[in-house]
Amino acid sequence: MSLLSEYMKKEQLLKQLSEELQQLEQDQRLTSELEFKEKLETLMKEYDKTPAAVIELLDPQPASRTASSSQASTGGRRKRKLKIYKNPNTGEVVETRGGNQKTLKAWKDQHGNDTVESWLVRVED
Repeated sequence: MSLLSEYMKKEQLLKQLSEELQQLEQDQRLTSELEFKEKLETLMKEYDKTPAAVIELLDPQPASRTASSSQASTGGRRKRKLKIYKNPNTGEVVETRGGNQKTLKAWKDQHGNDTVESWLVRVED
């Protein structure tokens, strides 16, 4: 791509972004949010409070925040519980963290889901 065509593309993009910025500046919601933010910052300075202190005042239960942040750091999924089933007919034991285990599926096909679920011995973390 030539330098001139790249320049023209960037110029067009700048024009488009400038128009979008003007539309945002005319939006009453933005004006209201900016006014709120300015008043809040002034109030925080007046009382010498940090954003974290204000959040703590408004939401004193950090459990909801820490649970979501810990999930984000672990990929957003918690580990499934280990379920241990014992077939009373054969004595065979199956340990699984999901319902897609081959032997467990075969049991459910043969005996039915409810029957196999009644064979649940214990659940571990």
